[in-house]
Amino acid sequence: MTLQEYDYARESPSKLAASCLLLALTMKNLGGWTPTLEYYSGYRSQDLHPLVKRLNFLLTYQPHDKLKAVRTKYSHRVFFEVAKVTPMDMLKLEERLKSC
Repeated sequence: MTLQEYDYARESPSKLAASCLLLALTMKNLGGWTPTLEYYSGYRSQDLHPLVKRLNFLLTYQPHDKLKAVRTKYSHRVFFEVAKVTPMDMLKLEERLKSC
């Protein structure tokens, strides 16, 4: 989704990927940012929090008329129906990020 948004073009691909991973871990309640993830990514959890919040905002307020083919593709069970996952409430996300 970020490929279509100019605001994300200035972010480094590695930071964007790390932030997406942290958001996914948080959304699925699979734990936080571990020392191993910090070591191999080069990013501390706190460095990723602003971008994670922006990504969740993008998921929450996405226009449903754009990228219909992508949404349909990733709504299929082959892709684990990730397009159907509901975004986190911003306050709940903030709370979980503080704990990791």
